Amino acid sequence: MRKYKTWLWSFLLLAAAAPAAFGGEADIKIPPLNSVEFTILGAKVPGMAILLVGLVICVLGAAFGLVQYRQTKRLPVHERMRQVSNTIWETCKTYLLQQGRFLAILWVLIALCMGYYFWGLQGNSVGHVVVILVCSILGILGSYGVAWFGIRINTVANSRTAFSALQGNPLATLCIPLRSGMSVGLLLVSVELFFMICILAFLSKELVGPCFIGFAIGESLGASALRICGGIFTKIADIGADLMKIVFKLPEDDPKNPGVIADCTGDNAGDSVGPTADGFETYGVTGVALISFLALSLGEFKSTMCGMLIVWLFAMRILMILTSLASYFINEKVSQARYGRLKDFDLEAPLTHLV
Repeated sequence: MRKYKTWLWSFLLLAAAAPAAFGGEADIKIPPLNSVEFTILGAKVPGMAILLVGLVICVLGAAFGLVQYRQTKRLPVHERMRQVSNTIWETCKTYLLQQGRFLAILWVLIALCMGYYFWGLQGNSVGHVVVILVCSILGILGSYGVAWFGIRINTVANSRTAFSALQGNPLATLCIPLRSGMSVGLLLVSVELFFMICILAFLSKELVGPCFIGFAIGESLGASALRICGGIFTKIADIGADLMKIVFKLPEDDPKNPGVIADCTGDNAGDSVGPTADGFETYGVTGVALISFLALSLGEFKSTMCGMLIVWLFAMRILMILTSLASYFINEKVSQARYGRLKDFDLEAPLTHLV
């Protein structure tokens, strides 16, 4: 018993000393990146210049995603297929708008907690707290925006893929979902990286850490709500379609079954909205965690090395956009040469080669 009392007193003493002895991720100070230089092709390149070039590449990556969406939408499709696809999209849009209202309420509650922590406990100025809250809004809008784009291009690509399958060209049919998936992935990475580079490059050194935390809180909030609610919605819609099948003797996929559209919407909500928002959040939070690890492990003692590694980390993420684009176009040409004239082949092969 005496041993347990000793442990209890030790724990209480640590808890009492915690405010003075410990800190959180928001207390991490990012070293200045202006003085960091890299040698590229014999020339000295400042770290900040690499980040600014990354912003341009992010814009190009997001533009690629939007262009692919427009090209997919212009593909030929049967009018009835287009109408069904549009009906599913309108139902999905209603779901997303409801989720947006729910996220707004959640953000108000989280913003009160963040305001109390950063202003009341951390002693930040009102202006700093406002900037942190704006970053949390950007995180939510990022998760919500890429989820919106993902479900929109899915409902466009599905009907075009179905119509293309009637023409007997399996590679052309396969390229439509590959293109739409590529556009979602590149838009997700580009938007996420654009926000994080802006926080790192344009905000003061004292604000970078707290703003990264605010941004991570926002995207985690958006992703968790969209992921959980999407999963719940798809199960409810699936059960509704099954009940209509049992009560009214209508097959589950019968157009006369009013649960069919709800079931399709639920599938899109569970398989598109949630994973897309979750991917956005995972990519961003991983970056924040890596930056926090570098700042904690190196800190002020080796600030130059810490700054170089942070810039290197973002350079690798910038190169991810370029290598993804190059891989996509190379794989498209190789697949066209190998499978373009074939009527039967392993449809997973082009995707495996792309990965």
